[in-house]
Amino acid sequence: MGQTLEQLSAACHDALTANPGVEGRNNACALIKQVLTDKEFIAAHLGDDGPERKILYEDPELGFCILAHVNHGARESKPHDHGPSWAIYGQAQGETIMSDWALVEPASEDKPGRVRLVREYSLTPGMAHVYNEGDLHSPRRTASTKLIRVEGTNLEKVRRLAYEAI
Repeated sequence: MGQTLEQLSAACHDALTANPGVEGRNNACALIKQVLTDKEFIAAHLGDDGPERKILYEDPELGFCILAHVNHGARESKPHDHGPSWAIYGQAQGETIMSDWALVEPASEDKPGRVRLVREYSLTPGMAHVYNEGDLHSPRRTASTKLIRVEGTNLEKVRRLAYEAI
């Protein structure tokens, strides 16, 4: 039998409690990498008919969320950060081209920030990557993908500023 959501959420909670900073996130990222190879876990939580964003677990103490993303078709997102939070992107199926950006001009409530491209790389099945507070990035996909993501807090409740590529 594969890993359960309860086991994954407890292991992530323990990793983030033991080391609340970057080290704990890296440890949680390693846990996500393990679950990305678990066919039973992926089948249970990332079905073809799943929604684009579904919160599977929200930690009542630490506030982090484990999400399933079933993305249909091609799409490109604008450069962004996660405001005061962090996120882990875990690729379960398909390929995501990630772009990392450097801040050129800060964003404000009235004006988008400006960023320049630093690098592009692929996330393929079994790979996961941590984006810490302030890390500017953008995902692009040319076909459907499935991801397991962890957010430091539910990002639906976080106001974020806009950025434009130069």
